[in-house]
Amino acid sequence: MRWTIKPKPSEDKIKHLAQALNVEDFVATLLVQRGIETFEDAKNFFRPSLDHLHDPYLMKDMEKAVARIELAIENHENIMVFGDYDVDGTTAVSLVSSYLKTYYPNVATYIPDRYDEGYGISFKGIDFADNNGMSLIIALDCGIKSIDHVRYAKERNIDFIICDHHRPGKDLPEAVAILDPKRDDCSYPYDELCGCGIGFKLIQALGLNQGQTVADLTSYLDLVAAAIAADIVPMTGENRVLAYFGLQVINSDPRPGIKALVHQVKKQTLDITDVVFIIAPRINAAGRIKHGNHAVELLTEFDFEQAQQFASEIEQYNSDRKDLDKQITKEALLQIEVNEEKDRFTSVVYQENWHKGVIGIVASRLIETHYRPTLVFTKSGDKYAASARSVKGFDIYNALEACSQHLEQFGGHMYAAGMTLKEENYSIFKEAFEKQVQETIHPDMLIPEIEIDAEIDFADITPKLTRILKQFEPFGPQNMTPVFLTKNVKDTGYAKKLGAEDEHLKLFVKQNNSEGIPAIGFGLGNKIDLTTNQKAFEAVYCIDENEWNGKISIQLRLKNIR
Repeated sequence: MRWTIKPKPSEDKIKHLAQALNVEDFVATLLVQRGIETFEDAKNFFRPSLDHLHDPYLMKDMEKAVARIELAIENHENIMVFGDYDVDGTTAVSLVSSYLKTYYPNVATYIPDRYDEGYGISFKGIDFADNNGMSLIIALDCGIKSIDHVRYAKERNIDFIICDHHRPGKDLPEAVAILDPKRDDCSYPYDELCGCGIGFKLIQALGLNQGQTVADLTSYLDLVAAAIAADIVPMTGENRVLAYFGLQVINSDPRPGIKALVHQVKKQTLDITDVVFIIAPRINAAGRIKHGNHAVELLTEFDFEQAQQFASEIEQYNSDRKDLDKQITKEALLQIEVNEEKDRFTSVVYQENWHKGVIGIVASRLIETHYRPTLVFTKSGDKYAASARSVKGFDIYNALEACSQHLEQFGGHMYAAGMTLKEENYSIFKEAFEKQVQETIHPDMLIPEIEIDAEIDFADITPKLTRILKQFEPFGPQNMTPVFLTKNVKDTGYAKKLGAEDEHLKLFVKQNNSEGIPAIGFGLGNKIDLTTNQKAFEAVYCIDENEWNGKISIQLRLKNIR
């Protein structure tokens, strides 16, 4: 691993902010690294407010979208709310459909079958709308490239409103309205919303016409926070505000479905990491193993007992998902070894019976062992389908676009994408993708990097510092948990391995004459020898609060030692 200390911002900026906020230079440095340079920036950062949310009507086509929905209600039309089967899609569908149903009954939901229909808007979904007298489809978290599908719907007198956050192609579908801040012709001030976030902007606009303020819509923010956490969008601007208030809803008065999901967790206050590792995988498991409809049923259920029943079924899907993920990862790693592909710039693997629902997770797992852009293919009907995951700094979407002549379809982001191709094109595409990555990736990108915010001593870790760092939450891309480096660290003789396979490391560490601090290193069990016999080492870590039996104490979460 590369250890990189972030460049220190200019002394002037640090001094100016430290004085304005009456904080140590060290805290001011952390803030300036996050783009917070003035008292006003800091106030907005530390005191998020719903007033910081932008006017939804600044988004291109918002007036058209609202007018078309209001016309549908006036004419008693049937509306279908359509969304992808992942967390972002199912939360967005749950949000928009449950909001509309508070004042209009003719609303149905539709989640495509991952295996039968694949990602995005499907002809089968449009046929379902046609056969059931639907004349308006609101598509969430998908649709920006569905030119043929929207045309097909139009021929059946079905209108589309598209709410998407993926990058558009060069042509847009002929929808009544397209809400996507990544459109070149959209001047909305913030373009990093997730699909559910755009769904929230839509109900915010509808609400304004109903005389509702954003404060009247806060009960929907538990869904938005789950989507922001799961979709790994930047934790800046509106996303930070929405996640901040969404976490408050999750911790105080969540909808029955989310309450049922976290019911088993023995933790009083959930943070964004808990949402990523506890709530999101379970919502996702429904679409991965069974059907995304199960997630929408759970998230729109108002009876807690019924929600608990749905949650226990989803718990089983999540357990099945873990087993599959483990098995397929093992097989994929073996394939890389057997084919002697360790020296390539990419990992591209295929097996026809791999479960399509977990190949995205497997791609992420492979990167943990072979750190490079990764595609995991499986058979889907008569085609091959893949999930792609990238390494830090490398735009996998652009790489796929450069090889798109070999693909049937593809879509996604810089770090994650999906695609399908014909069986006969697999080998040729695999080599084209390898060549493209080889020519465009910087060699440093193939070595995992730990970015360090600052070097500190254990003496600097005070209750005041941990209180301030707590206010940096919620964490996420562009506002990651601060990472610190401390040198000349020693274990006090309590080092031990933890976990079923001794994969984790538990230490009790000191520096010079500091008090001992407990430390845990997940996946660092193989480094125990560096800590024995009072050997000094360097540690890179985050400062965590550990909650045990109602007591809270400071603990270091080790990222690496050397």
